[in-house]
Amino acid sequence: MSSDDELAGRLRAGDQAALRVAYERHGAAVLYLAQRLLGNRADAEDVTQVTFVAAWNGRDSFDPQRGTMLGWLLGIARRKAVDRLRSAARDEKKAETVRAQPAPVQAVETPERIVDRLVVADELDRLPAEQRRTLELAFFDDLTHPQIAAVTGLPLGTVKSHIRRGMANLRRRWEVDGAALGSRSADSSRAL
Repeated sequence: MSSDDELAGRLRAGDQAALRVAYERHGAAVLYLAQRLLGNRADAEDVTQVTFVAAWNGRDSFDPQRGTMLGWLLGIARRKAVDRLRSAARDEKKAETVRAQPAPVQAVETPERIVDRLVVADELDRLPAEQRRTLELAFFDDLTHPQIAAVTGLPLGTVKSHIRRGMANLRRRWEVDGAALGSRSADSSRAL
């Protein structure tokens, strides 16, 4: 059985078998730490895997003069577990923001309202994807600008710009379509 110093040398040299030996030797300790930090076996197993992938990718950074291989791996595991906790907290905060919104009031669907929705949906399909997404969240999901920013991950100013530009594009299309529709109606009434 090789020492950790020899194992570290093989790992830095790119020996994949050394990574397997490091996992067999220290994987249980990494898993234990991750599970203690996260409180969840499945997340701890994911963090353990990510830790060894990060160790492989950053194998040049291990210096046996600065500490043991186990200490190095546990440091990586701790950082990966903290990253996982922060990510989960961000996701929960976004979910809470959306859940805190009152349920939208269900309107009575009249035939005219259905036609309007179909026309709007057709016009939305013509918009660039990000503008369309922000408008859908604002009007169909009834989210506020900060909520849209939280859901999409876009900056608040970008969300406002997308909505403003999207509304301007829709307004121009409605004006063009409305003018064309109005002139057709006038032409058909003259023919009668």
